Amino acid sequence: MTGFFMSKMLPYRSLNEIREVINQQELDLPSLIISYLERIDQRKNLNIFVEVFDEEALDRAAEIQDKISRDKAGKLAGMVIGLKDNICYKGQTVSAASRSLQNYQSVYNATVVERLLREDAIIIGRTNCDEFAMGGTNETSVYGPVLNPLDTGKVPGGSSGGSAAAVAADLCLASIGSDTGGSVRQPASFCGLVGLKPTYGRVSRYGLIAYGSSFDQIGPITWNINDAALILEVIAGPDAYDSTASDQPVPAYSKLTAPSPKRIAFLQEPLDHPGLDGEIRERMVEIIDALRDEGYQVDPVSFPYLETLVPAYYVMATAEASSNLARYDGIHYGHRTDEASDAKNIYIKSRSEGFGTEVKRRIMTGTFVLSTGYYDAYYGKAQKVRRLIRDKTLEILSSYPIILLPTTPRTAFELKTMGDDPVALYLEDIFTTHANLAGIPAISLPLGNHTNGMPFGVQVMTGSFQEPALLTFSKYMADKFITLA
Repeated sequence: MTGFFMSKMLPYRSLNEIREVINQQELDLPSLIISYLERIDQRKNLNIFVEVFDEEALDRAAEIQDKISRDKAGKLAGMVIGLKDNICYKGQTVSAASRSLQNYQSVYNATVVERLLREDAIIIGRTNCDEFAMGGTNETSVYGPVLNPLDTGKVPGGSSGGSAAAVAADLCLASIGSDTGGSVRQPASFCGLVGLKPTYGRVSRYGLIAYGSSFDQIGPITWNINDAALILEVIAGPDAYDSTASDQPVPAYSKLTAPSPKRIAFLQEPLDHPGLDGEIRERMVEIIDALRDEGYQVDPVSFPYLETLVPAYYVMATAEASSNLARYDGIHYGHRTDEASDAKNIYIKSRSEGFGTEVKRRIMTGTFVLSTGYYDAYYGKAQKVRRLIRDKTLEILSSYPIILLPTTPRTAFELKTMGDDPVALYLEDIFTTHANLAGIPAISLPLGNHTNGMPFGVQVMTGSFQEPALLTFSKYMADKFITLA
């Protein structure tokens, strides 16, 4: 059943929309894939996909179209997905956008990939990202920078910049990224999309190339809450291959209901922060006032640890990175130099050639904070600060089930403006690292447009494993405010 006349060309902005035209026999899946492939080719200048699975995607489309005709298709039939280049897909290259792994072909599927395929999603290609997911601009990739499709002179965010840009450019319907300190939410904010970071442990990390193992979570980037909820419903759940994956039952996230009135907190320090763009602050105040008009109790709450978030995060995340990346030494894994004759120089040259500048910076920082004489002063102290952050966050959530704050201090910035000042780049994560340090779920909603023409997000956080509340409240927010943004 292929070759139907397409009554509507791209873009499609929801799975329900695609399903409707397929059910009306105005579209078939092979035709949809062809349209996406044509658009990917037209937008090559954005440098979003590092590999496109054209033949495989077309073959799967034909198979799934047949399943649809027999009413045997899975939950995600019709969902075309881009996969971040740090998530394993059996038989395909996975490189983490690094020379160190540029020719590595995965021999197994990540758990999230297995679950997506089981429900008949079509993975159309792997998307560019910051090297080993270390960066906030998508400029550290060995494949070169991704351009923001809304303004090609600006960054798409990172590290899942390719994943966000792929959706924003209508090269796929949704994408899968990883979020260590905001790497799903910040690109979603910069590209005007929904970006969801689940509770730590809600989604298996098996098959994700690790950066910071106590922070990493896989999450979707979509146009709408419904698609994000459905993808989470599919990929969440326990996994025998990941001991950190929770065994809590997975609710029917896709069956969203209207939220009951709630007490909502907005964090005062982010709103008062001198680095926050004035228009983002004004939009936050507008939303707070509108929620109060709707009968919600919305109160300012102090979070005194705002300035500790970035230092604590980067001490701990770089420490974990230095440990996780030790295996890429030219012997166990990764690029091996052709210019060394003894074991010591193989290690030195292989790692020097295989890793880019930002990855080296983080490995060296992490090695330093774990070193004898400095462990207690840096890593040990950061662990204590993390506990303070989590305890204070849980204290707020015990009184206010919903927390509001900005996603980013500003909109997408120009390419090549952060290369000489890594500390300034790290400070861009000031509002997103909070959820990763506390281990709670968070979502960025596209609720604002700046006078500079670029979108920005508002962030919602809830308690651990409270994704149903997060998603239902976010759906209410999106329905009420996106049309006003």
